[in-house]
Amino acid sequence: MEDKYIDQLQKCKCLDEGSLKTLIEKLKDLLITESNILSLKTPITICGDIHGQFYDLKNLITLSGSPSSTSYIFLGDYIDRGNNSVEVIELLFLYKLKYPNNIFLLRGNHESRQISFTYGFYEEITRKYGNSNPWRYIMDLFDYLPISAIIENKIFCVHGGLSPFISTVDQIRLINRKCEIPHDGAFCDLLWSDPDDIETWNINSRGAGWVFGYKVVNEFNHLNKIDLICRAHQLVNEGFKFWFKDKNLVTIWSCPNYCYRCGNKACFLKIEDKECLKREFVVFDTCQESVNSSFVKTLVPYFL
Repeated sequence: MEDKYIDQLQKCKCLDEGSLKTLIEKLKDLLITESNILSLKTPITICGDIHGQFYDLKNLITLSGSPSSTSYIFLGDYIDRGNNSVEVIELLFLYKLKYPNNIFLLRGNHESRQISFTYGFYEEITRKYGNSNPWRYIMDLFDYLPISAIIENKIFCVHGGLSPFISTVDQIRLINRKCEIPHDGAFCDLLWSDPDDIETWNINSRGAGWVFGYKVVNEFNHLNKIDLICRAHQLVNEGFKFWFKDKNLVTIWSCPNYCYRCGNKACFLKIEDKECLKREFVVFDTCQESVNSSFVKTLVPYFL
């Protein structure tokens, strides 16, 4: 089943509703076995936001390697804002089912009912399927996605950032993730928070999560014996950005020319070696197919 449907999705043709429902039921059985915190090995490719830019996702995979032989962790925000969120998430779901030990999908703040209803995914589903049932199926599956990951016990991966309610990674294991993302608390913070050039904590203008500074990162990394935090969630014009004097947190952004108009570069991070955890940042531009698809529909106004 997977090969046939992957070939179909590669042509940017979404699944029929019945096939999607069957796929999601199989994935629930798989994802329920995964912990809140995935324990991953190198070599692995770390990817940031995709936001429905299907052709740029295909280009990323071409550049980094087939999921049959390359391991990936995606940090969330697969949907909304781009024209092909349906095809993006269905292709990633199929890759996860076919290559469960090579594809890992974390939850982002857009993998929620409230956000995806507002920022484009719900509208895209109803336009392509003629009803909202597939949206409900996919939202239910999002409740099963893991929250974070640790690569070789040294690199902590999460969509947004840190939380004042989380001091150790073991505390993340206690979160009940099988629910809609709450408006506050630790689960919310991990998916919504952002770094800034401050010392500790501040209010986040997004209306959810926190803004956190270098002392917070230093303490978290020291306490958990972490060398680097990898997160996504924020547009970065050059594709990636290190934060703070110690460069112990990095933002990865994998959505080039965001919303077909921002002109930014994108990036994925390859971690190659178990011993030295060698890092290779691969920066890339949008592809022509993505440029050609940008006129498909009017984008919903949003904050970056």
